[in-house]
Amino acid sequence: MLGLTEIKIGKILLINTEPYVVIKADHHKMGRGGAVLKTKLKNIISGNVMERTWQGNDHAEEADVEYRKANYLYKDAHDAYLMDNTSYEQISISLELIAEQLKFLKEETEVDVLYFQDKPMGMKLPIKVDLLVTMAPPGVRGNSAGNVMKTVELETGAELQVPMFIESGDIIRINTDSGEYVERA
Repeated sequence: MLGLTEIKIGKILLINTEPYVVIKADHHKMGRGGAVLKTKLKNIISGNVMERTWQGNDHAEEADVEYRKANYLYKDAHDAYLMDNTSYEQISISLELIAEQLKFLKEETEVDVLYFQDKPMGMKLPIKVDLLVTMAPPGVRGNSAGNVMKTVELETGAELQVPMFIESGDIIRINTDSGEYVERA
């Protein structure tokens, strides 16, 4: 059982026999009152989001999940396919479960696949990935007062805001948690 201070972003909790990942957690301590934790939870199976408030001595059950290393292979109209690095079995995960992560995923990327009750339910990407810029509009000369950004297209098809000096053919490093440009690779 997890106490109030152990419920953090990224923890996977078991609520009504279903796994929920904590996507937001705000800890509040009011004057003489007890501590309150306001959380936003996302159901790993259905994708539904709910808010829940935890009082002083409430407890949560941590879900029994497992992470296994796998390499991303390809995707079709409904599923993404990966290869387990230890058993070499091919795994399929519904695109609905990993839609946000697919924009930073290219072939042969090693990921951690999340298993709940021996079924693949999601994945965790590396914190930073390097991707090729395939299309970038030219920077406008003289438009450099402050932090000026432009939208580029990456090799995965995703669009991203980057600084003006990035050009087509550059390889850039992206933070997969925030979805933001970090630096040139």
